[in-house]
Amino acid sequence: MSQTILIIEDDADINQMLFTLFEQNGYTCLRAWSGTEGLLIHNESVDLILLDLMLPGKRGEEIIRELKQKSPVPVIVTSAIHDVSKKVDLFALGADDYVTKPFHNDELLARVAARLRTSAGTSDFVPLTYKDIRLNRKDFSAICNGISLELSKHEFALLRLLMEHPNQTCTKSLIYDTVWDDENSADDNTLNVHISKLRKKLKGCNPDEDYIETVWGIGYRMKK
Repeated sequence: MSQTILIIEDDADINQMLFTLFEQNGYTCLRAWSGTEGLLIHNESVDLILLDLMLPGKRGEEIIRELKQKSPVPVIVTSAIHDVSKKVDLFALGADDYVTKPFHNDELLARVAARLRTSAGTSDFVPLTYKDIRLNRKDFSAICNGISLELSKHEFALLRLLMEHPNQTCTKSLIYDTVWDDENSADDNTLNVHISKLRKKLKGCNPDEDYIETVWGIGYRMKK
């Protein structure tokens, strides 16, 4: 059974783009063009809400708490506002994540999948596998081609993120937020160094296989 996303976005083109993106990726979508309409449509079938801030009538900030009171499903805010203090205020109101416009489709899909997984209580005790890599999220161990990988905290988190989204590109922004918790605590050089070390360790286990590829100007993904 597919999961349902409620899109609350007053821009008709963006609303349609989001509807098409999520429907093509196996989700069921409900749509609203204002906060008031979104509150009326929101029901027990909704698994996640994608909420624009700049809405007619009630603004996004005003309806986050009302949406949460109706049902505690994840709310991901989308906005062109870059103000960090604004983001902090939104989290205080109950928002679960924040994506700055313009966003990359793969990043949005990855963030939605992560929030749905957390909301559904998907167990970290189930190992992740990709090609001949097996990553255990319970004891923070990883094996490649039958050989144990010695990974640092950030290397493990980076490999975990990529393996959790094997069919999507993980943008630099998503990686910074997930692996380093804060986009400002790492930079391109830091990320490049960690990717290089991770590739070297994987190559040491299996010289005949390439696992991670660069998507230039965007980020990284597992190589098919």
